[in-house]
Amino acid sequence: MLNQVADGVWVRQSEWVWSNTTVVRVADGLILVDPGIDGAELTALADDVDRLGIPVVAGFSTHPHWDHLLWHPRFGDVPRYGTAACAQAAAEARPRAQEMAAQEMATQSATGIPLELIGLLTPLPADGGPVPGQIIEHDAHAVGHAALLLADRGVLLAGDLLSDVLIPLLDARRPGQLDAYATALDRLGEAARHVDVLIPGHGAVAGGPEVAARLAADRAYLDALRRGEEPVDPRLDQDWLAGPHRSNLEQARQNAT
Repeated sequence: MLNQVADGVWVRQSEWVWSNTTVVRVADGLILVDPGIDGAELTALADDVDRLGIPVVAGFSTHPHWDHLLWHPRFGDVPRYGTAACAQAAAEARPRAQEMAAQEMATQSATGIPLELIGLLTPLPADGGPVPGQIIEHDAHAVGHAALLLADRGVLLAGDLLSDVLIPLLDARRPGQLDAYATALDRLGEAARHVDVLIPGHGAVAGGPEVAARLAADRAYLDALRRGEEPVDPRLDQDWLAGPHRSNLEQARQNAT
């Protein structure tokens, strides 16, 4: 079910890792940001969009991880955008993304994903094309990661940062992620001064003072890593984050040497 969080902005949350699809109304129709996750949810999203009675004119992926590269035939054969770096990474990683989605289907974590439609992205035009607002690009978590600031509506779409359920997830394949995250949080912090609503890629939508609290939580986690300390963070109470947290600790140790 779509929940309206601001003027012309709706969110639908998946059962899979609390993933959020954001629907944004623009002059000519709707932009679907990170639609997901499984086939039944994509179909339900298409039903929700049909009820709005507004056509989909484009898609947008915040970053090139498989769960943010999905699509459904009912959304239409329309352009799907990412930053130039994101689109290139998505093309290179498309077979791997399809494999990872297939693995999720095999374990019944997510089913019915249209594998053939994964990762078909076009680089976003310099003028943003149909995608509204300001693109805030950085390299934290994934190459070509982008947040989307809709300042006129008081909304920030943060991708996979600023979540209440996910710790900062450093890209284990690339060095310098602590610095990349610090830069990203500075940029998002500046953008957050103009918003009342924060939509993370995973987790609950934040409003009001909770937006600043999300920034503070991510910064505190990363600062603890830099000091070589164990972060005090309630998100780590989730057992499934133990592996990513160990990876973060290892990258922080390598960064310190």
